[in-house]
Amino acid sequence: MNGTSHAVIGSATGFVVANSFQTSPTATLLFVGLGGISGLIPDLDIDGKLRGKITLSHKVIRLSAMIIGMLMIFYSFYEKTMAERWLGVGIGILIIVAASLIKQKHMLTITGIAVMVGGFSLGELWLILLGIYIVIASFTSHRSYTHSLLGIVFFGIIASNLEASLGIQGIYYTCLCGYISHLIADLKILPFNKRGVKLFLPLSSKEL
Repeated sequence: MNGTSHAVIGSATGFVVANSFQTSPTATLLFVGLGGISGLIPDLDIDGKLRGKITLSHKVIRLSAMIIGMLMIFYSFYEKTMAERWLGVGIGILIIVAASLIKQKHMLTITGIAVMVGGFSLGELWLILLGIYIVIASFTSHRSYTHSLLGIVFFGIIASNLEASLGIQGIYYTCLCGYISHLIADLKILPFNKRGVKLFLPLSSKEL
């Protein structure tokens, strides 16, 4: 199933939860949005719609890092003492070399680290956990751990902390149900899915 369908199903799930909790119009819109995002979250393990939205182009980061490296070289060469000069030049060259190796597939990992740093600076546990989730997703194969019971439990913990942080009852169920809706829609028993989900990883790699 494509990303648009997952987002629509997730949003519909959020709307149902909102009606169950009889939320205000503003909270209903929040639930619909969170449901749609949660319905896309499991597919962070591929270059899908949500992954493309939350990550910058690797070309932008690579160019920025190269410029920083060159500026460090020039600054060190003209402003520092002899010992500091060559150290600065070496670091600048290292930054340029490292920047040249950055590819789009690395951007989700960088994004996850940035989210974790933001979570620590704001003191928000749900952001820290979301950053960890994003980093893990950047290294896993498609329809594996993000599409498993472990993924559901981990995301459920994130959702629980988000609800506690915002103080709005129903956010936990919205996010969790939106996430689960994605896995149900990806089941192999549905005629339009050629592949299923490995729900019981790491105990079993059988697709359902």
